[in-house]
Amino acid sequence: MTNLLITELENKTCPVLIIEDSDEDFEAFRRGWRKSGAKNPLYRCDNGDEGLDFLYHRGKYADINLSPRPCLVLLDLNLPGTDGREILEEIKTDTELRSIPVVIFTTSSNPKDLETCYQKGANSYIIKPIDMKKLMNTVKTLGQYWFNVNRPPIHIF
Repeated sequence: MTNLLITELENKTCPVLIIEDSDEDFEAFRRGWRKSGAKNPLYRCDNGDEGLDFLYHRGKYADINLSPRPCLVLLDLNLPGTDGREILEEIKTDTELRSIPVVIFTTSSNPKDLETCYQKGANSYIIKPIDMKKLMNTVKTLGQYWFNVNRPPIHIF
């Protein structure tokens, strides 16, 4: 990879999709994200079916300008409609989507969920802290890691 390409990647502010049904958790996430210094635009879907529509440009997301390809998906497991486990499986078995990193961001501390998600290809599993201040700190750390430390596959952009 050339230095020019590295510079372009470092300056790229690719979108992040969060699939989360809790307004309170999303608002805390949004505040923590801003505090992390991440400039990436956040897109939110509040149920699993809407999340899949976003990723596949269907329904109200048929216009690609309304649903750009995310460089990171933050996924709650317990969603109305299609749940997070099914969405994870769909993303990781689709040849066009599977390189998008998926971070499970859930209240579930069930060891079976943890194991299943990693088996299905999750890139990370984070249990949402109940305390709002800890939640915001977790989100801040997440943003700093994924966009200041981690290097995504080039073809995501």
